[in-house]
Amino acid sequence: MSKAQTLSPLLEQCDLAARTIKLLAHPQRLMILCYLSEGSKSVGELQRLCGCSQSLISQFLARMKSEDLVTHYREGKFVRYEIRNRQILQLIRALHKIFCP
Repeated sequence: MSKAQTLSPLLEQCDLAARTIKLLAHPQRLMILCYLSEGSKSVGELQRLCGCSQSLISQFLARMKSEDLVTHYREGKFVRYEIRNRQILQLIRALHKIFCP
């Protein structure tokens, strides 16, 4: 196996990690994901927890949904959001453990 062949999977994983970190690089998105790591939340709940306007929370959630970071489901009259990917959930929990002891 050539050196280029062994580096290719590593390069792909580094690219994926870099894109993921870039998506998390905004403080408000990170805060939303921290709250979602505790369990599903509605826009109203996130609004109260984060102290942002409903429209701003909705914009962040739409972006994170388009990037497959979060998913949503309907519960009665409310739409609830949760982290979609187990790896993202693990990453957010690890960041929380390091930076929010």
